[in-house]
Amino acid sequence: MKNIVLAESAGFCFGVKRSVEMAEKLLSSEGTCASLGQLIHNDDVVHALEEKGLRVIDSAAEAKPGEQVIIRAHGVAPSVYEALEEAGVRITDATCPKVKAIHTIVQRAGDEGRFVIIIGMREHPEVVAIQGWCRDCAVFENPHEVQEWLEKNENFWEKPITVVVQTTQTRNNFNECCEIIKKRCTNAKISDTICLATFTRQEEAASLAAGCDAMIVIGGKHSANSLHLAQICKELCSNVQFIERTDELDLDRLQDADTVGLTAGASTPAWIIKEVRNKMSDEIKIEESAVEKELSFDEMLEETLKTIYNGDKVTGTVVAITGTEISVDLGAKYSGFIPTTEFTDDGVKVEDVVKVGDEIEAIVVRVNDVEGTAMLSKKRLDAVKVWTDIEEACDNETIMEGVVTEENKGGVVVNVKGVRVFVPASQTDLPRDAELSQLLKKTVRLRITEVNKARKRVVGSIRRVAQAERRERIENIWNEIEIGKKYQGVVKSLTSYGAFVDIGGIDGMVHVSELSWGRIHQPSEVVSVGDEIEVYVINFDKEKRKISLGYKDPEANPWNQFTSRYQVGDIANVTVVKLMPFGAFAEVLPGVDGLIHISQIANRRIAKPEDILTVGDVVEAKITAIDEEKHKISLSIRALAEPAPAAAVVADPAEEPEEGSGEDALVYEVSADGQATGVAPEEAEEE
Repeated sequence: MKNIVLAESAGFCFGVKRSVEMAEKLLSSEGTCASLGQLIHNDDVVHALEEKGLRVIDSAAEAKPGEQVIIRAHGVAPSVYEALEEAGVRITDATCPKVKAIHTIVQRAGDEGRFVIIIGMREHPEVVAIQGWCRDCAVFENPHEVQEWLEKNENFWEKPITVVVQTTQTRNNFNECCEIIKKRCTNAKISDTICLATFTRQEEAASLAAGCDAMIVIGGKHSANSLHLAQICKELCSNVQFIERTDELDLDRLQDADTVGLTAGASTPAWIIKEVRNKMSDEIKIEESAVEKELSFDEMLEETLKTIYNGDKVTGTVVAITGTEISVDLGAKYSGFIPTTEFTDDGVKVEDVVKVGDEIEAIVVRVNDVEGTAMLSKKRLDAVKVWTDIEEACDNETIMEGVVTEENKGGVVVNVKGVRVFVPASQTDLPRDAELSQLLKKTVRLRITEVNKARKRVVGSIRRVAQAERRERIENIWNEIEIGKKYQGVVKSLTSYGAFVDIGGIDGMVHVSELSWGRIHQPSEVVSVGDEIEVYVINFDKEKRKISLGYKDPEANPWNQFTSRYQVGDIANVTVVKLMPFGAFAEVLPGVDGLIHISQIANRRIAKPEDILTVGDVVEAKITAIDEEKHKISLSIRALAEPAPAAAVVADPAEEPEEGSGEDALVYEVSADGQATGVAPEEAEEE
C-alpha cells in the first residue's frame, strides 16, 4: 500500500448533518429528547447521543406527553404526525427537505388522480414514509420487479402514472426501471428525486474503484446509501471492504494494493473516517501531510455548517423540481428552495427553463434556522444584475432592446430585462400627431438617458438610436452609391412630375418618364405612397445630395423588344392612337409608336386622316423605315392596298380650265419606299 485516495464527498450528507445538529441543540436546551426511530444509521453516533440524553422510541405510543420528539431525516407518514399530536408531544421535524419534496410530488399526484410508482428499498423508512403520502402506489426495488408487474397489469399502461425514486438509490437502477416504464406506459411523469449528494458520492466511488487496487467503504450495515456504495465498488474492484468502524479494517488484505480508495456513506461521522484513514496511514508509515493535502474532514464539516444570511448571494445545484418549488443544494447546512412561479410568469414550463443538475445563482430572501431551509430568489438577483447593466448602459451609451408594454401619459413604457423604462413621446421617433399605440408589443432599440435607482425611474430614447442608425445608413449609401445600383425603397410622396422614394434614409426622385415605358399622365397611375418598390440609380450628385432614380426595367425596354422582333418590310397589326393633320400615330407594341403619313393611309388622295381612320382602329401596316438613332418608325397602309385602276378619260376641250382660272392641281411623286410628296404644276415645270 503506497497511496491512499480520499473521496471528497465521503461522510455526512446535508440531511444527516442537519438532524444530528438539531438533536444536539435540543439536548443542550432540554437535557433530554426522543427520536422516532434510530436518528441515523450509525450505532456509534446514536450511542453518543444517547449518552447525552437522547432516547430512541419505535412508535408514538412510547412518547411521553410534553416530550420533544425528533422526526428523523427519513420522514414519516401523515398518520404518524397525527399520532404524535394525539400523544401530546412537541415535534421537531428533521425530515430532509429533499425527502419532503418527494412527499409533495406524490401528494399532488394523488390529488390529480395519478398512480404512484416508487423505486426504492421496500422496507426502508424513507420509502415507508413516502407510501404514507400516496393514495395509490406500488414499490419496486429493481427493473425485474417493474417488468413483471407491468406484464401482469396491462390496464396501467395508459393510466396517468407518477414515478419517484428513493433519494439514496443508484442511478443505474433508477434509469433501467424508467426505461421499462417509458416503453409501456404512455402517460408517465418521471421525477428524478435522487439526492445530488448521493449521486455525487456514488460517481466518486465508481471513479475511485475503477482506478484503485482496493476500496474501503465505511457505513452502517442498515444504511441504504452505504450498501449501494459497497455494491458499486464491488462491481468495479475485486478487493472491497465494507466496514462500520476502525476495528473491522483488515490491513492484511491491503498489503499488495498500491493504491487504496476510501469513501463513506451519508451516516458516517468525520471522526470515524479519520480514524480509519489514520490507521491505514500509520500502518504504511506515511506522514499525514503526504496522505491528505486537502482540508481535513473536520474542516470540511465546519465549512458545510457555515451560516448564511438574508441578502447573501449564493450558488447551488438544482436537486429536485416539483410543481411549486425548485430545491437547491447550497453545500451548507441549509437546503434552499425557489418558488417555481419565478420561472413561469410568462407562461413557460419550468422544466424548459431549469433542470436537475443545473448550477444556479440566487439571493437569500429568508432563512429558517429551525427547519434548516432558505428561501431564495433568482428574480431578485437578476434584477440586481439588470440594474447594474442599466446603469452601465446609461454611462456608456449602450443600445438596449426591449418590448413596448403600455402607452402612458406623454409616452410609452418599454420592458428592458424586467425594468420599466419610460420613453417620452418626443423620443419615440414617431411623427408629432402619430398614435403611440402603434408601438405596443413591438420590440424596440433604445438608449438609456436617465437612471434614478432610488426612485426606480429609468428614462430612455428610441429616437436617438433611430437617428444614429439613419445617419449611419445614409453615409453607407453615399459611400457605396454607383450608377445602376439597385435599392429596395418606399414611396414617400408623389408630385405631378414624379415620385420621391426613400432608399434607406435618403430620398431619390423617379421622374414620371422613368416610371413606365407606356404612356402615363400622373405618377399615381403606377405607384402609391407607401409602396415598396425596387429602383436603380440613373444619376447622382454627392455635393448637392441629389439622386435620380429609375423604376422602369431596362430589360423591358419596348424599343429593344421591337427591334428584336421587327425589321423594315415586315407587316404588323397596329392600333391608331392619335390623329394629326399630317397623318396618324399607331402603336406597334406597348410603348412603341410609328407614323402613318397622310399620303400612306390610302391609295388615293385624302383631305385628312380621319376621313379613313378613327382612334382605336386596328389595321395592318407595312414597316417602311426605322430610325435607330431617333427611335422613329414609318408605317404604310397604302403599301398593302390594291393599286387604284387608271380611268380612261377623253378630254373635253370645253371642260379644260381656262388660263388663269386658278384651279391648279397637285402633282404627286411617290418614292420607291412608298413616301409621297406633292408640288404645284409650275414648280414641276421649273424642275
